[in-house]
Amino acid sequence: MQVSGSTTIKASREKVWSHLTNPDFVAKCAPGLESMEVVEENKRYKATGSVGLGNLKVRATGDIEFVTMEPPNRAVVKGRGTAPGSAVEGTAEMKLRDGEDGTTIMDWTADVNVMGTIASLASRMMNSMTQKLSGQFFDCVKKQIES
Repeated sequence: MQVSGSTTIKASREKVWSHLTNPDFVAKCAPGLESMEVVEENKRYKATGSVGLGNLKVRATGDIEFVTMEPPNRAVVKGRGTAPGSAVEGTAEMKLRDGEDGTTIMDWTADVNVMGTIASLASRMMNSMTQKLSGQFFDCVKKQIES
């Protein structure tokens, strides 16, 4: 499943970069994230979270790693997690560029692969749920950075 979007944030590229590469900041905005532990500073993290898909509530644990960091322009993150009878793998990329009047435009893409029980039970809901959660995350990011 692939999702993408673009968000304009009223802040400098450096400020947006510093927030979006800060695990404490990201943890505040990530829907369903219960905990995030730093394994290797600015590189690897262990996370636990849950999400509801209709009547199904799924709790997963996983590893997240920055595989590319080109401050303050581009970052690529890979993640892999497991839930009972299921697995999730994904890659996300953000690209930052200057917008008008000191704003930053963030273009992002994510490619997520869900396998196992979750995929078979909730496949019809996953795309719309992913879009909804992405929207909540980026609304929070924008609000927090711009305030």
